[in-house]
Amino acid sequence: MNAWVERAVRRDGGTDGRTLVELGLLGAIWGASFLFMRIAANDFGPAPLVEVRLALGSLVLLPFLWHHRGAFPLQLCPKLALIGAINSAIPFVLFAWAAQRAPAGIGAIANAMTVLFTALVGAMFFGERIGARRGAALLAGFAGVVVLASGKVAGMSVGGAVLAGASASLFYGLGINLVRRHLTGLPPAAVASATLAMASLLLLPLAVAHWPSTPIPVASWLSAAALGVVCTGIAFVMYYRLIARIGASRASTVTYLVPLFGVAWAWLLLGEPLTWSMALAGVIILGSVAASQRGGAR
Repeated sequence: MNAWVERAVRRDGGTDGRTLVELGLLGAIWGASFLFMRIAANDFGPAPLVEVRLALGSLVLLPFLWHHRGAFPLQLCPKLALIGAINSAIPFVLFAWAAQRAPAGIGAIANAMTVLFTALVGAMFFGERIGARRGAALLAGFAGVVVLASGKVAGMSVGGAVLAGASASLFYGLGINLVRRHLTGLPPAAVASATLAMASLLLLPLAVAHWPSTPIPVASWLSAAALGVVCTGIAFVMYYRLIARIGASRASTVTYLVPLFGVAWAWLLLGEPLTWSMALAGVIILGSVAASQRGGAR
């Protein structure tokens, strides 16, 4: 397991072997989501693929929503819909679009910018302080995105896919801040089910309009099912269990593992190359994320 993760997890009071295993498993699952998008995106198209992902993910989490249904009055639906669009539908579609045009590792590396964008959005719109350390980390992270976008894979530019992935991470950062301020106090797994369901309803017309006219291969259906059931539904349950046991700050160290697993799965299972620009950008972005969490993680 990545040494950064182990040090970060142990820094705030230690943890047991089970926690380290669960962090590694969650990083592997979320890293695999970029592999599954890469496999299925061309056959489904971005909107239909994400519709399947959202619907299945919300169904897996539905028991949590049903159990806490009394905490979700109808007047909360507009907020849930807005946050579902910002935190799920839009970034999922952007990542799926990127998966059509670049190796899976590109999206996985860009996804690490979520931590930095969360801090930036908090400072710009919600009055949070960044500080010199996080400010420098943000600049370094953006430099990593530039390095990633400037590279080529098999002679093809990946700049558009990098821009889409970075934009998705920006939406994640905005969504996280909105959840903190408008849905705090509600059961997290139930919130996830509700926002995924609302996002699914919002995206449904677009998905139907762009549904493929040709049969979708079994491998793509299996990948879409894995995206929804495992990488969205089950992964959310695991993540919230970790938060409940070790706290949000230490659970967020899974951010370090997602790009590593994303690149590794794509290399092992799809034979996608790891270029020097990807490696350098990954080091810069992950280093900036690690620096941003020092001193501010608590």
